[in-house]
Amino acid sequence: MKNITIAIDGFSSTGKSTVAKQIAKHLGYVYVDSGAMYRAVTYYAMQNGFIDDKHFNVEGLVAKLNTINISFKFNNAMGFAEVYLNGVNIENDVRTLEVSGFVSKVAEISEVRQKLVEKQQQLGKDGGVVMDGRDIGTVVFTDAELKLFMTASAETRAQRRYSELIERGDDVTYEAVLKNVQERDYIDTNREDSPLRKAKDAIQIDNSNMSLQEQFDKILKLAKTTLESSVK
Repeated sequence: MKNITIAIDGFSSTGKSTVAKQIAKHLGYVYVDSGAMYRAVTYYAMQNGFIDDKHFNVEGLVAKLNTINISFKFNNAMGFAEVYLNGVNIENDVRTLEVSGFVSKVAEISEVRQKLVEKQQQLGKDGGVVMDGRDIGTVVFTDAELKLFMTASAETRAQRRYSELIERGDDVTYEAVLKNVQERDYIDTNREDSPLRKAKDAIQIDNSNMSLQEQFDKILKLAKTTLESSVK
């Protein structure tokens, strides 16, 4: 059976990565977390003094892009691939609210997007991949056989993200998380280069009131239908 490409776009904290991992595992596909790649560049920028609350040295970061090597290695114990920056596992480091506060600004930079889009296209060139992000169906894989666009209310997404961070032991408030979600939504949808938008041929899924199982079942059904159509 032909391997298809599944592109999952949508707003932050809509559970894109969670369901993408589930679908990839079920189908035996490769899962690529494009958001983790942007977070890795953001983490690098923070660690090397290119960005903080008071300044953003865009030119300095761009000049160092060729020294940034992002890779994924499967963790059998966790059941998914973790992100590495220049050979160092930074999976937990890139999931903080602090990184979330800067990632949309870093993702606005055209040179960053160009570098990561090329990497993403290379990872998925043979199909059999599930990739989630902001521009997968509109830029990275415009010919993906199945495109999905995930959405939910800002309040619902903030509560989900807040619960995740608290469970991890992070010291955050719901109000701070909600503000971060709203700010990222604005930046992601208003940037000049590859703004977040629904591809014309994408299927929109509002999961505000869906359980993880309901979401998985719905998307798996869509994937199987697409697979069946691809071999006819």
